Amino acid sequence: MSKSKILIIDDEPLMREYVDEALRRAGYETVCAESGREGVERLREEGFDVVVTDLKMKPMNGLEVISTVKADSPDTHCIVMTAYGTIETAVAALKSGAEDYILKPFAPDELELAVSRALERGRLAQENRYLRSQLRSSHDFKTMVGDSAAMREMYAQVEKVADSRATVLVRGESGTGKELVAHAIHYSGVRHQRPFIKVNCAALSAGLLESELFGHEKGSFTGAHERKVGRFELADTGTLLLDEVSEISPELQPKLLRALQEREFERVGGNHPIQVDARIIGTSNRDLEQAVEEGKLREDLFFRLNVITITLPPLRERREDIPALMGHFLKRFAQENGRQIDGFSDDTFKAFQEYSWPGNVRELQNAVERAVVLSSDRVLQPEDFMLQGTRVKPSGDNNGGGLRAGMTVAQAEKDLIIKTLEHCGQNRTQAAKLLGISVRTLRNKLNEYKQ
Repeated sequence: MSKSKILIIDDEPLMREYVDEALRRAGYETVCAESGREGVERLREEGFDVVVTDLKMKPMNGLEVISTVKADSPDTHCIVMTAYGTIETAVAALKSGAEDYILKPFAPDELELAVSRALERGRLAQENRYLRSQLRSSHDFKTMVGDSAAMREMYAQVEKVADSRATVLVRGESGTGKELVAHAIHYSGVRHQRPFIKVNCAALSAGLLESELFGHEKGSFTGAHERKVGRFELADTGTLLLDEVSEISPELQPKLLRALQEREFERVGGNHPIQVDARIIGTSNRDLEQAVEEGKLREDLFFRLNVITITLPPLRERREDIPALMGHFLKRFAQENGRQIDGFSDDTFKAFQEYSWPGNVRELQNAVERAVVLSSDRVLQPEDFMLQGTRVKPSGDNNGGGLRAGMTVAQAEKDLIIKTLEHCGQNRTQAAKLLGISVRTLRNKLNEYKQ
């Protein structure tokens, strides 16, 4: 392991030698400079992990050295040595970019501790940058699977909106990948290094959701033993994902509307407005226009959420992406489970292309994972898969569907309704439109069938 390089800058020979000897004994590689200008020149020639500089020097003082170092080499950490231990001196040094300062005279272990802290901060910063870059690359829209026309259109929309501040509404059936798109928008844009905060609006009651979104003050309700910062505040300068935003209760919708319009809110029990700069992304699998008509969603809130809409197509409408998704999930789950799986049979590909995928990509993913874990073959056959609780049969064996002689009109109607619901992923509004009947009629029919 290579030694960390330290640049020592001081115009006093005795102090320069003292610092040099102390750091060499601690195992560091050191270089000395007797002026600020010489130190900057050495930095530009070689590069160092840490610069330890005196504050009072001429013609270039320590503050000017630090400013130059930070401009030329942002990853180099600076420590100031000074005999003028005033608060003003320390503040000036830190404002210039120094990470630490030590007061003359100091013991060798004080110097070693300051250098060690600076190097540790550098290591953590580097590790944090690496993790953020990994996180960004894993959520970038370029890692999403699918090359259909519908997916290419969606990728283009993500690129256009990624850097904007506008609210985005991602719509689509359950399992289409709405949260993946939200991640892609955030990590492809200028806010990718800022927080990405998510809240599931369908999973919490109105009271709990209000506290989660906006936070609360100590004593604002029973059990509020301390102040809590809400998700809006946590997402400041970043992105807030309101997952299933259409499920927010009517009594909470006005407060959410204000937060979206004004970027301002109060904590529960508070009376001081808090302003945040959070980019909002909402997702929903509901027919929002119908929710507005039924009074379940405020029209003004819908318009505020619906600034830019990205609609994800169901898998049955982009069947050309199914083979690529199959291969993607096979590779992933085979690697995770230590299995050697060569691929899928032709019958499996055909069966997957013919299936309606009411659960969309999530259902496909789960089906492949289960088959990879349980199959004893290296080529996955149709019978290795369970879809909607039924084992898949090869395409030529599926003779039971459709109309057949002798079946009643009522039975034909029932089969048609059930198959249409499967095709629409159990979305009754879409199914009713395809069948040419009202949602109420469809609901009554299902009650007759006891579905």
